[in-house]
Amino acid sequence: MVPAFFSKAMILFNCDYSEGAHADILRRMAETNMEQTAGYGEDPYCDQARKLIAGLCGRTDLDIHFLIGGTQTNFTVIAAALRPHQCVLCADTGHINVHESGAVEACGHKVSAIPSPDGKLTARQIEEAWHAHWDDETREHMPQPRMVYISQPTELGTIYSRKELQEISGVCRRRGLYLYMDGARLGYGLCDEDNDLDDGEEDLDLPAISSLCDAFYIGGTKVGALFGEALVLRHEALKEDFRYIAKQKGGRLAKGRLLGIQFLELFRDGLYFRLGAH
Repeated sequence: MVPAFFSKAMILFNCDYSEGAHADILRRMAETNMEQTAGYGEDPYCDQARKLIAGLCGRTDLDIHFLIGGTQTNFTVIAAALRPHQCVLCADTGHINVHESGAVEACGHKVSAIPSPDGKLTARQIEEAWHAHWDDETREHMPQPRMVYISQPTELGTIYSRKELQEISGVCRRRGLYLYMDGARLGYGLCDEDNDLDDGEEDLDLPAISSLCDAFYIGGTKVGALFGEALVLRHEALKEDFRYIAKQKGGRLAKGRLLGIQFLELFRDGLYFRLGAH
């Protein structure tokens, strides 16, 4: 809720959804408004946007899905990845732990929160959590860690460095844990001056993220879009039947082309990165 003292003179730095959407996106949606296309993301605009995002990630082995919001994306991915007895590890400030009304738990999975003063998990904390479970003789009575959730940037505005992500990815692969990145504000992180993942190319660190993470999403809702997130799946096990699960969890939009149009406009000529930098 907007405070009573809010006025037009005040600028909110929370994220882009304090406003509507970028004018170019609204214009393009209006231009294509009366076109008729297939629904649920099986339209030419979504196809083009998927190809464009895959190209920016520098890979051809990615599945890309457009979902309607961050919370739906988070609990859908987690529900798709975990078996009924498994849990997800995250920092205690993580969005899935404090700001999603128990959406992950409503899907039957425990969020195992790890204390973090700066919003970031460390490879050592993940390793310790893994050992705490597997070294316990009574482990079958406890939720089994199977996924690690991180946010980039974090809910406190901190940024994971290249070294930190490499270390986290390494321990996840050694211990058989999926690594999933919440990218609701990813555009801000990609363009932050302290981001050392930048390889000097226009696409910044999307290739690095797509190689280190099993799944991540590119936030649209908070970075210029009217709504929507672009989920990128690299791990083969996460790809199986994902469209079924997304439909079941309410994350798939019937008028799916509205998502494809927005991401196509965001990435067509670098608008996403300009908005992130701003």
